[in-house]
Amino acid sequence: MATLIVVDDHPIWREAICRDLTAAGHEVLAAFGEGRSALTAIRELRPEVAILDLQLPDLSGVGVLQGLGEDCPTAVLVLSASGESSDVLEAIKAGARGYLVKSASVAELAAAVERVASGDAVFTPGLAGLVLGEYRRLANDRVAKHPQLSERETEVLRLVAKGLNYREIAERLFLSQRTVQNHVQHILSKLQLHNRAQLVRYAIEQGIDGD
Repeated sequence: MATLIVVDDHPIWREAICRDLTAAGHEVLAAFGEGRSALTAIRELRPEVAILDLQLPDLSGVGVLQGLGEDCPTAVLVLSASGESSDVLEAIKAGARGYLVKSASVAELAAAVERVASGDAVFTPGLAGLVLGEYRRLANDRVAKHPQLSERETEVLRLVAKGLNYREIAERLFLSQRTVQNHVQHILSKLQLHNRAQLVRYAIEQGIDGD
């Protein structure tokens, strides 16, 4: 189970998240109601996952993400009341590995924590297609093909961008998990990226959708 920091400015909601995730077996290291102290704590405590609201009184959730930078080992899972595509896009571009709306169940949240801790990208159902579709429209005029990737690598990248894990991709493409992992490593190497979160952002920015 994962070590966590919870960041939400509503005390009742913050306490409920801590209680529910602790009951699910995760370890909550600390909880904060504003962004600057949370940013400092994430840097110092280096939890596996940070649960982050976007609307904070001093420094926004996006500001926290930008302050952490790409080298931070903590995976950030945004948990927000907003399901607006603009908010989702901004959070992903700033480095979030996952995005759930607050209507998610306790089981969905606990499962999402496990998945982002293991390197997967996680979205509330419906948001992934919405986000990828919007970026596809923005990218259509400037990107038609991705010659640096093989057809199979492009297929794998599409499924990574949809939030599927290695097992799910392997089942979808009738490959072994080891083969999928090798494809992902080759894609990272070709694109000079470092992790799956960066792959998701690349796929979104380049208009590679999951269709």
